Amino acid sequence: MMEEQIKQAQIETANRIMDKAPRMIWVTLQKEGVHRYPGADTDPKLATGDWDDVSFLGVPHRHIFHFKVWIEVFHNDRDIEFIQFKRWITRLYDQSVLQLDYKSCEMIADDLYAEIATKYPGRAVWISVSEDNENGAFIQYNTTKPVNSLKI
Repeated sequence: MMEEQIKQAQIETANRIMDKAPRMIWVTLQKEGVHRYPGADTDPKLATGDWDDVSFLGVPHRHIFHFKVWIEVFHNDRDIEFIQFKRWITRLYDQSVLQLDYKSCEMIADDLYAEIATKYPGRAVWISVSEDNENGAFIQYNTTKPVNSLKI
C-alpha cells in the first residue's frame, strides 16, 4: 500500500512539473546578406596589420546569416505552429519589412525581436544569428529561463 502511495505521489509531482514547465518552439532559417563593420579598416585595434588584422571587415562582404528563433508557447498543441512562424519570419525579409544588410548579428536579432514582440506580445523569445553558421550572437528577450539548460 505504501509503495502505491509513493508511486502515486511521484506521478502527481511529475504532472505538476510538466504542467508548469516552460514550453518553447524553435525554427531555423537562412538568408543571404551583405554587411560591413564601419571603421574596421581604420581602427588600430582592428586594422592591426598583424595576425589578428580584421580590416577586411570594413568593406562590404557577403554572408549567409543563419537564424534559430525560439518563442514561448503555452500548451502542447502549440498555439503557434512552427511552420507558419518560420514562413512569417522568412516573409519579413523577402518583403523587405526587415533588412540584413550592413547590420551586426545583434542588430539583426533586435530588429527581428521587435517584429515578433509586436505580433506575439509578452512571450519569451530567444534569437541566435550567425554569419555562415560559424560566429554569431544569441540574445534572450523577455525571459528568466536559464540558457545553460538548452543545446543552442
